[in-house]
Amino acid sequence: MSVQRHIVEQERDFPKATGNLTGLLMDLIYAAKIISREVNKAGLVDVLGLTGTENIHGEEVKKLDEYANDRLFKAMDHGGHLCIMASEERDDVIHIPDKFPKGNYVLLFDPLDGSSNIDANVSIGTIFSIHRKKTDGEKGTLEDCLQKGSDQVAAGYIIYGSSTMLVFTTGQGVNGYTLDPSVGEFILSHIDIKTPSKGKIYSANEGNSKFWDEGTRKYIDYLKEKDSNSGRPYSLRYIGSLVADFHRNLLYGGIFLYPADYKNPDKPKGKLRLLYEASPLAFIVEQAGGMATSGKENIMDIVPTELHQKVPLIIGSREDVLTYQKFISENA
Repeated sequence: MSVQRHIVEQERDFPKATGNLTGLLMDLIYAAKIISREVNKAGLVDVLGLTGTENIHGEEVKKLDEYANDRLFKAMDHGGHLCIMASEERDDVIHIPDKFPKGNYVLLFDPLDGSSNIDANVSIGTIFSIHRKKTDGEKGTLEDCLQKGSDQVAAGYIIYGSSTMLVFTTGQGVNGYTLDPSVGEFILSHIDIKTPSKGKIYSANEGNSKFWDEGTRKYIDYLKEKDSNSGRPYSLRYIGSLVADFHRNLLYGGIFLYPADYKNPDKPKGKLRLLYEASPLAFIVEQAGGMATSGKENIMDIVPTELHQKVPLIIGSREDVLTYQKFISENA
């Protein structure tokens, strides 16, 4: 079953549906195919390397980053489904050009997560989040973008790896679709994904452990202890590409940790972007039966105050995240 057919069949369960969200998703899927084609040609054409510029986060922009951002904008700007967009690669919101009609949805996206790994041929991905417009007037505003995760209408990611796969939710469970290059279509391959309630994998950059809080360090030590009754020790699997680490743990079970950085004890800070990474993945994992926390609060409940807000992210199997929270509360 193609993704288009599956979306249309699901839409029939909602008699009042206008088809606008379906149209929006179709435009996103088209952009994903174009980006996938370019990713798969990396090394053969001039899409590797740096552009010579930095993004809002002070990171060097890769050529493929810029290409993905441009493809998404051009695929989404004219359909009449969106009132505004925002990208991890742009300082400010992205307005819909005046010549195109405006819609009632907001799109937030990370065009190419894990791009620092592009030149090493490691799996990378596109992450997206969709909200409904909340302000009056035809054009969208910053306020429309600054919505908490629990207000999302849909969220998903496209992972470009040994195959290209689309995983998304509209609040009715999580499904995965694999791109069949012979026909150019995403085919339903993973129906109603449920992440195991408990895993045997942890994913973290332990090179940063000296800057973690005590609760996180004790939790990681706990995972390394041998205890057959609780399935320990856990195995460490860390790719360094968020979408790739998350995708593996979603399917197999486990926990991904990027806790707060305490290099400056007075100003602990998160690393991952709330709107473009943490919130959409939290929506997906909750729909699959898992959990996501900052260590202090549910990711889906955090009300953003700025476009590029960063947060700690601990996400994965429900029992593993609950155990992590226990360590944090006991060592607060």
